[in-house]
Amino acid sequence: MDGMAERVQACTPCHGVEGRGTNDPYFPRLAGKPSGYLYNQLLAFRSERRKYPPMNYLLQFLPDAYLKQIADYFAAQTPPLPANGPTEVSAAVLDHGKSLVTGGDAERRVPACVSCHGSLLTGQEPGIPGLLGLRATYLSAQLGGWRYGTRTAISPDCMQIVAGHLNEDDVRAVAAWLALQPAPENASPSPSGSFALPFECGSQPERGARP
Repeated sequence: MDGMAERVQACTPCHGVEGRGTNDPYFPRLAGKPSGYLYNQLLAFRSERRKYPPMNYLLQFLPDAYLKQIADYFAAQTPPLPANGPTEVSAAVLDHGKSLVTGGDAERRVPACVSCHGSLLTGQEPGIPGLLGLRATYLSAQLGGWRYGTRTAISPDCMQIVAGHLNEDDVRAVAAWLALQPAPENASPSPSGSFALPFECGSQPERGARP
């Protein structure tokens, strides 16, 4: 086949044309996420550190260089973010989600999501993904995976540390609020070094410190 657009057709039934996502809430949008992040996830699926049998099977014989090409392709795609769907959660739940996303909870040692994913929640190069354009169901499932250790990252596993301080109500609120956020004018990830992380990855913020 000529070019990556044809070669990644195997990805489109689940992730949509150009990786823009589909109506299935459990398959995430890939378009526009940092290439480094996508590459790391492909490696994790290939090694079965991140487990999902169709992805594990699809990637098991693909070499690193080809996985990097796949990641670069989807990172370069910029289709519009999908329209926000209706929500069934209350205003109080959404307020709680907004509070955690934008301000965190210092008493429980939870840094704000915007501290790592950016004030516009579009992520940061090379390895922090944006959180927009994803369904609440998917976001909730991934946070649950981090909490219970079914989704992990190479040490230091920052998300497992952070998610471990969340409860079920927190997860539901954060996922619901994020899923309702409109796309900013520029949904591209911020360049590397655009903002400092709230604490050294792998450590935990001091109790009482602002996240």
